[in-house]
Amino acid sequence: MRHAVRALHSCVLRRLQVQVQLDLPLKASVTPVTRWCRRMFSDEAHATHLDRGEVVARVLDVVKTHPKADPTKVTESASFQDVGLDSLDTVELVMSIEEEFAVAIPDAEADKISSCPEAIEYIASHPSAK
Repeated sequence: MRHAVRALHSCVLRRLQVQVQLDLPLKASVTPVTRWCRRMFSDEAHATHLDRGEVVARVLDVVKTHPKADPTKVTESASFQDVGLDSLDTVELVMSIEEEFAVAIPDAEADKISSCPEAIEYIASHPSAK
């Protein structure tokens, strides 16, 4: 998918002809095409990290709603073991976090997530988390 977007980007840049009228202010010469290009190809368009507060709230909610977790023990600094989860429950919980944020966590990374702070940090730093 990324290669297709880069190819499209390259093609658009090669074919795009923008007329510049020097007598108009710069703001007036912004066309819908240039706005679309900025939105699609700017660095800001790809840096779509979620707000950390939202990540914290959603991760804690996922942990609290796990059937084997004790919701009264779930805090931002709690380990999954502290809330009553064993290793199998932790795997299920990480899968629930993947589903909640629409991300695929590689097994090597998922094995490192054993607490709320680790899950929060991983999701907050993941650019495609939704």
